[in-house]
Amino acid sequence: MPCLGFRRGDDLKEKFISEAIEPVGGEFDVAAMAAGLPGLPERFKWRGEELVIAEVIDTWKGTGPALERIKDRYLRKHWFHVRLTDGRELKLYFERQPRTAGSKTRWWLYTIQSD
Repeated sequence: MPCLGFRRGDDLKEKFISEAIEPVGGEFDVAAMAAGLPGLPERFKWRGEELVIAEVIDTWKGTGPALERIKDRYLRKHWFHVRLTDGRELKLYFERQPRTAGSKTRWWLYTIQSD
C-alpha cells in the first residue's frame, strides 16, 4: 500500500478528517462499475461544501481478515488519492460493507491537505 502522506512539498500538511461524504448525482466512473469496482463520483458534499474531482492521482485496495478462523483476506476498502478542481488533494475511500447494519454510508473522506 502506498504511503498515506502527501509528497508535494514541506508547506502542505495532511489533516485527518475521517468523515462520511455524500456523492452528488451525475457523472460516475462507468468503466470501473462495469468491472465490479466502485464508480468514483465526480462530486461529493462535505460539511455543506461541494468537492469536485479534477484528477485521480492514485488508487489502491485495502484488505482485512475474512473471518476469525479463516486465514483468507477480504477486500474491505477501495482507496482514492484525488486532486480537486481548486487544487486541494484528498484521500477518500469506499467501504464495500457499511460500518453499521442498515447504513447506506459507503464513501468517507480520510484526509485533506491544508496549508
